[in-house]
Amino acid sequence: MAKYKLEYVWLDGYEPVPNLRSKTKIVEYNSFPSLADIPEWGFDGSSTKQAEGYNSDCKLKPVAIYPDSTRKNGILVMNEVLLPDGTPHHSNSRATVKDDPDSWFGFEQEYFFFREGRPLGFPTEGYPAPQGKYYTGVGYSAVGECAREIVEKHLDLCLDAGIRHEGINAEVAKGQWEFQIFGKGSRRAADDIWMARYLLIRLCEPYKLDVEFHCKPIHGDWNGSGMHANFSTKYLREVGGKEYFEALMAAFDKYRNEHIAVYGPDNHLRLTGLHETQSIDKFNYGIANRGASIRVPHSFVNNSYKGYLEDRRPNSSGDPYKIASRILQTIATVPTV
Repeated sequence: MAKYKLEYVWLDGYEPVPNLRSKTKIVEYNSFPSLADIPEWGFDGSSTKQAEGYNSDCKLKPVAIYPDSTRKNGILVMNEVLLPDGTPHHSNSRATVKDDPDSWFGFEQEYFFFREGRPLGFPTEGYPAPQGKYYTGVGYSAVGECAREIVEKHLDLCLDAGIRHEGINAEVAKGQWEFQIFGKGSRRAADDIWMARYLLIRLCEPYKLDVEFHCKPIHGDWNGSGMHANFSTKYLREVGGKEYFEALMAAFDKYRNEHIAVYGPDNHLRLTGLHETQSIDKFNYGIANRGASIRVPHSFVNNSYKGYLEDRRPNSSGDPYKIASRILQTIATVPTV
């Protein structure tokens, strides 16, 4: 029997953006356990804005596990928060996502490294050189003194954990980076995004850096941060068609406000019609158009309107569970042939 360190990770009750929380439980196993072997656990919800002090118990329900290569016998455990009676807590956004193994999502998570209140690489006063050479840049002047080291370590941690990490790159603004994660199943990519965020935030602790997920941390002529949502259903991949696609886009237009409501706070600061965005009060789509609400890949059109689509409106601090849930709700309103 070996003692395993189970790091239980969950989302707290803060609004409009929940924080990641974690604590460790030691459990003995003969070998690496399965998800079914991981016990439920409890925590003090009064300290996470999920309960009152006079009735503070909340439950953690394990929903995904990941090897943690930073610890001997380490396991990362992603959890849903439940009430004592076993029903989903009102902060449990994962419970709103319909479980569908045939719905696929890919999220492009942008973020900034921050040190002492400003993006990594920004001078103490004023601004660095304008945007232009930072995107996919190489060299100290482009990416700073430790950013690449961190993102490479983060990539390895994610791969070690079995997260389906698709890639990394420096982004348009100074101190801004991106990673991409794909998952088959309506919840898999969202689980992995939250765990990848957790790993990145934890990794930055010894570097005395914070990870800034706000969608527009620098005002002015600087790109904001998005979390573009690439999505596909079985019907969209196998049947599709121009008529169905146009009906789908009409539904996304009809429910524009409902999407914006869950696509992350302060999105009006980012969705201005500038910096590769469409205005927040408009909806459009376009082939290979990064200034559209939804970008339609050439491959989608060339494949008889079958494949995947990219919703570019979700922002970097958005909850991927809420985003996936809303996209699937809108798709469900469109009849299939």
